[in-house]
Amino acid sequence: MNGTLPRIVLAAQPSAGFDYELIVAPANVNIVPGGSTPALSFNGGYPSPVIRAKQHQPVRIRVVNQLNEPTTIHWHGMRIPIGMDGVPFLSQTPIMPGEAFDYEFTPPDAGTFWYHPHMNSVEQLGKGLVGALIVEEAEKPDFDEDLVLCMKNWHINDDGSFTALTTPQNAFRMGTPGRVMTINGQTSPTYEVPAGGAIRVRFLNVDNTVVYMVNSTDPDAQIIAIDGNPIAQAVTLKQHPMAPGMRLDLGVIAPSKVGETITFKHKNNPLVTLTTVASHLENRSLPKLPLNPIPAPDLDNAETVKFAFEWNANITPIKKDGKVSYNFWAMNRRSWEGMSKGHIPAPLATLERGKTYIFELSNLTQYHHPIHIHGHTFTVLHSNKKDIIPFHSDTVLLGKNEIVTAALVADNPGRWMYHCHIIEHLKTGFMSYIEVT
Repeated sequence: MNGTLPRIVLAAQPSAGFDYELIVAPANVNIVPGGSTPALSFNGGYPSPVIRAKQHQPVRIRVVNQLNEPTTIHWHGMRIPIGMDGVPFLSQTPIMPGEAFDYEFTPPDAGTFWYHPHMNSVEQLGKGLVGALIVEEAEKPDFDEDLVLCMKNWHINDDGSFTALTTPQNAFRMGTPGRVMTINGQTSPTYEVPAGGAIRVRFLNVDNTVVYMVNSTDPDAQIIAIDGNPIAQAVTLKQHPMAPGMRLDLGVIAPSKVGETITFKHKNNPLVTLTTVASHLENRSLPKLPLNPIPAPDLDNAETVKFAFEWNANITPIKKDGKVSYNFWAMNRRSWEGMSKGHIPAPLATLERGKTYIFELSNLTQYHHPIHIHGHTFTVLHSNKKDIIPFHSDTVLLGKNEIVTAALVADNPGRWMYHCHIIEHLKTGFMSYIEVT
């Protein structure tokens, strides 16, 4: 990395030659009946536009900031160059009000990903700046329906006005819960699917806080991909935890009779229902997804790096303006100091490019923490709490007192954000970065 940040361009310039343009601006949206919510939006509404890219083909996206504050866009789960990662000051200068930024990258991996700002995250994500990024396989599998389902628990009252997005009492626990659980901005929606069809169901947890426990009324529903990465052998869905930032692709064969249903739930709460409509499909089977080209870790020559995630019990400091500076969480006894132009703290760890590392992730708290790394993909190897068949993931969910080992090949140079994806934890200490030299 040479320290040069990508250029900012003015929003007034023409947008010809771009695959997508995202206008970031306030907008009133309808989430609850009869109520209007003063949200922040991409292109004037919610759900946000689904961006569809193609594996191994470049995609160009112009982001225009019409907020009254800076923003950036991070492409969650993507192994792309550092200059396109969307972290303010670390990888790009913030997109100021009235400016635009051109993102261009070539996805090496196919699957289910998403996009969101990495500035003022509690508010910008909490008020609606979240969207799905689907990278289609170089050779597209033959599904009869492909559903993209963004899970978001809105912090709103019955009239649509916002409740508190965060409170200190909740930030040092599991985060502040919302009141209205939605799929694509609707409460328990129903989608029509062809009877007897092979259906791909993509769940994306774009919430700030909630850990969903996904299950299905279909006993034959199959897990086919985790966090955008196909698994070598499909696994029958029983109940799968999905923390903020995580994705889950399921495959189902729809019932053959018209009017029959499959319901997916969070615990016992219905999330979304599929209902069958007439089709001529018969004897369908689930297509097999091609594996992504994740570099294989060299475990025999790997170096182990230990990370302890724990509660910060220090006395909460008071800033010069008299306001409380809440820092509840620490990684290796260090709470994130924040960063700004000209002030980038030291990395939490420095990795040698091309070398394999085993991250030992130790959760020393009583709460769940989804640990997300930018620009790389983990190969999750082992847990002291549950049996694991190794799989690829960019967001590793750690349970209470759980220790997970996960390997990665440090093949992408740059300064990569590394944090808990419960947004209130991120904002109160659980964030740092890894430098690959």
